[in-house]
This record gives sequence, structure tokens and C-alpha cells, in this order.
Amino acid sequence: MHWTEPMGRLFVIITLLLLALTGHAQEEAELVNDTLRTHEVVLSADSASLNTDQATLNMDSIARSPEEIPIKVDTTQKVKLPRDWSTWKPNPQRALWLALVLPGAGQIYNRKFWKLPIFYGGFLGCIYALSWNNMMYKDYSQAYLDIMDDDPTTASYNKFLHLGVQITSANEERYKEIFKGRKDKYRRWRDMSIFVMIGIYALSVIDAYVDAELSEFDISKDLSLEIHPTVMPNRGGGNPIQAQSVGFSCFLNF
Repeated sequence: MHWTEPMGRLFVIITLLLLALTGHAQEEAELVNDTLRTHEVVLSADSASLNTDQATLNMDSIARSPEEIPIKVDTTQKVKLPRDWSTWKPNPQRALWLALVLPGAGQIYNRKFWKLPIFYGGFLGCIYALSWNNMMYKDYSQAYLDIMDDDPTTASYNKFLHLGVQITSANEERYKEIFKGRKDKYRRWRDMSIFVMIGIYALSVIDAYVDAELSEFDISKDLSLEIHPTVMPNRGGGNPIQAQSVGFSCFLNF
């Protein structure tokens, strides 16, 4: 192959183009590297700034007192307020039914707790009297039956006799009257205890209902009764002293 002058020129031109392209590529690569390094520095600076801001926020949250920390309250939920017992008024019908179902429940509903010892004390007293009188009635009733029959083996009446006293034909009729009278007496007392217990029960029901009804009764200072001494004129009195008399006048404010 012969090297001619045009070929030499072409070779030189191609070499220069390759060198130019190679230099331009290196410049482009360096520019890209510089840009990447610049972005990395900016990102590092931003990350450091974010960490600093987060640390500052954490320090502010720690430094705040519990009262300064905002609390989100759900206003959609209904808050149940405590009952104001000073303005509460009982329902008479409910008090009546409670007292009918359970003695004393009406007084508890009306918040009149001081009445409970009165009614429960009355019930306990009636129960004790009922049990005692019923026991004595059964004992004297059996003693009366034993003394009325002719069976000498049935002698339960002997436990009611005084020490050393025996029933003979001379005093048998008197003891029959005694046992019969005591049997009837304890039976009446037993029945009376039942009626008194029913009366206390009815009284507790009435008290609960009336107390609930009167809970709305106006007892303010406008309701008052005042009594004052006064001088009242007499009719047709000629004497000035007898024409007047001293008395009392009543003033009712409502």
C-alpha cells in the first residue's frame, strides 16, 4: 500500500477528530461527576438540617410541661355530668312502687335515710312480738288441751306451775280458766302483732309517696305566718277605755 498525500491528510483529520471527541467525553464525564458530587453535598446538608430540626423539636417537646402539650378532645362524644342532688326531685309514682315492693325502698329513693331505723326497728319489733306470742300461745294451748283430757300421761301444764304446786281436783277448774285465759291472751297479742306490722308497712308506703309529692312544695321565705299584738276597737263603747281591747292579729304571707 502506497502512502499518498491525500491519505495522510485524511489520517490526520481522523486522528484530530478522535482526539477532540475523546477530550469532549472526558470533559462531559468530569462535569457529570462534579454535578453528582454537588448534589451529594446538598443532600448531606439537607439531611443534617433535618436532623437538627428534629432534635430541636424533640427538645421542645421534652421542655414543655404537661399543661402546654395540646390534647385533642373528641367533642362528638357526650360527656355525662354528675347529678346535682340539690335540685333533684323524686318521682312519687316510682317511690310508691318501690315502697310496695320492698319496705324502706321508697325512703331510700327519696334519700330520707334517717327514716330507715324507724321503720325497720318497727318491723323487727313486730317480728319478735309475733314469734314470742305465737310460741306462748302454742304452749298454753297445749297445756289447756292436756288439762282438759283425762290422760294422766299428758301433763305439759306442769312446767307452768310454781315449785311444789300440784293440780288437784280442788284447784283444777281454776287452772283450766287460767290456761284458757292465757291462751286467748297470747293469741290476741299474736294477731295484734300481725296487724301492727301491716300498719307499719302501710305507713312506710304512704310516707314514701307523700314525701315525694311534697318535695316540690314551696317552703320559701314568702310563705310565713306572723302574729303581732294589736289594739282592736269595740262596738258602741262610750268609755274610751272600754272602747278598745288588746288582742293579736295574724298575717299570712303567700
